[in-house]
Amino acid sequence: MGVDLDLESISEATSGAIGSLLSTTILYPLDTCKTRYQAEVRGNDQARYKNLSDVFWEAISTRQVLSLYQGLETKNLQSFIAQFVYFYGYSYFKRLYLETSGSKSIGTRANLILAAAAGACTAIVTQPLDTASSRMQTSAFGKSKGLLKTLAEGTWIDAFDGLGISLLLTANPAIQYTVFDQLKQRLLERKNKTGNGSSPVALSALAAFALGAVSKTVATVLTYPAIRCKVMIQAAEDDNEKTKNARPKSSKTIPGVLCAIWKKEGILGFFKGLHAQILKTVLSSALLLMIKEKLSAATWVLLLSIRRYLLLTRGRLKDA
Repeated sequence: MGVDLDLESISEATSGAIGSLLSTTILYPLDTCKTRYQAEVRGNDQARYKNLSDVFWEAISTRQVLSLYQGLETKNLQSFIAQFVYFYGYSYFKRLYLETSGSKSIGTRANLILAAAAGACTAIVTQPLDTASSRMQTSAFGKSKGLLKTLAEGTWIDAFDGLGISLLLTANPAIQYTVFDQLKQRLLERKNKTGNGSSPVALSALAAFALGAVSKTVATVLTYPAIRCKVMIQAAEDDNEKTKNARPKSSKTIPGVLCAIWKKEGILGFFKGLHAQILKTVLSSALLLMIKEKLSAATWVLLLSIRRYLLLTRGRLKDA
């Protein structure tokens, strides 16, 4: 029983990680534009980017279109590890809860706690990669450095910039996957009632995409001010700010970032780029969950086949 549960957790983690890898690669130019737009904190008259599209046109005008992919390798590595750790932890914690509590289902409150615990583990493990990818994306076009050089620019403490907010933002995937699971459960229950019950019902790709979009929108709107603060803390300094020494270390703390947004952009500044964040994260999460739903069954069958092969091989060796 324990082996089966572990295999199921590994299946969930693997399919989630592959889905994350594909969705991240497809939407990475949009992610770079979004991150650069969020990282800039200036008054409207001094802002380099008036709209999200200005980032894209800057890359085209400077003939640096490929720079929209700078940091892709690091982002994919961070995304793959993060989703594997998250889905494995989330799946494992859910099954552990059901075993210990004896319940047949998980309530909304327990689901939030389990998802937050998995998210906290993920944030701690992947924070240096997350910080490095943000610095690469916000570096001047064509001047991004590799992963090791980016991390070597500061201390290991600097590599964990924004960890506090990352832990706070564990509420984001917790809200997202809780909403997704609850909507999915209700939809499948409705399908089971209308179906003949002879075969298990699964979500269609379109339904998984729609539920993923709705769940991520809810989570993004509720947590967006913290998301923007995190991007600003992790962003690379541009050359002008370095020469003028205009951005002391204190401004990269949470209070420093909050004060900068309030003074230069006002209360609406806390939601600057919300539309871009929703567009990117909704598409990314919807693609991730859609791919994961389609891969989960295939991954589960593959793992069971591998397990059966290993058991048969072990039996033959013993007989010999």
